[in-house]
Amino acid sequence: MLITGASRGLGRELAALYAADGWRVVGCVRGEVSFTGTIEAHKLDVSDPASIAALGNALEGVAIDVLINNAGIRGDIGGLETLDSGDFLEVMRVNALAPLLLARALHTNLVAGASRVIANISSRAGSLAEGTLDDDDGDYAYRCSKAALNMATVKLAQDFRKDGIAVLSLHPGWVKTDMGGDEASVPVATSAAGLKAIIDEANMVDSGSFCSYDGRRISW
Repeated sequence: MLITGASRGLGRELAALYAADGWRVVGCVRGEVSFTGTIEAHKLDVSDPASIAALGNALEGVAIDVLINNAGIRGDIGGLETLDSGDFLEVMRVNALAPLLLARALHTNLVAGASRVIANISSRAGSLAEGTLDDDDGDYAYRCSKAALNMATVKLAQDFRKDGIAVLSLHPGWVKTDMGGDEASVPVATSAAGLKAIIDEANMVDSGSFCSYDGRRISW
């Protein structure tokens, strides 16, 4: 399996869980990161299409059972007053475009795999129905990027159905990571374990769905 953003937080926890479960894990990182155990580090800058293409070339012929698009950034949270076009586009590039480019670059690898699952780590913040019910943070870029990622999930689920590849949008909860902050309510180990359980049981019936780490379905 391959996971992006594996250097810290949720990504690192997921990589460690899968490695402990006996999986061959490719952990994609932007900088110099060392892993313990059997996790294989690969350099990847998800904001750079050339870097994504290079990863696909480096892994040519390697079967990938599960792709977890976990890498993400939050960007500006100051609301409309501080909205910056450069910041907005960078968040969209990392959170919404990169998962699509990775799905394309690793499509042949996934077809060769056994499980054939793409898990996009999205957010309830990207839900049009639920995203602002109890959350009024001014993170326009992040919310828009996750809404776009949810649509990417639906489109990929349609396009990859013929290949038997299930594509999921998953909400990890408000996780205690560098992005989530100290006030977050969900321990990273709890979120990772819940996400892994969903991914491990995923099949084509679940493709194109959006749910939380605890199994609750989230409205689009």
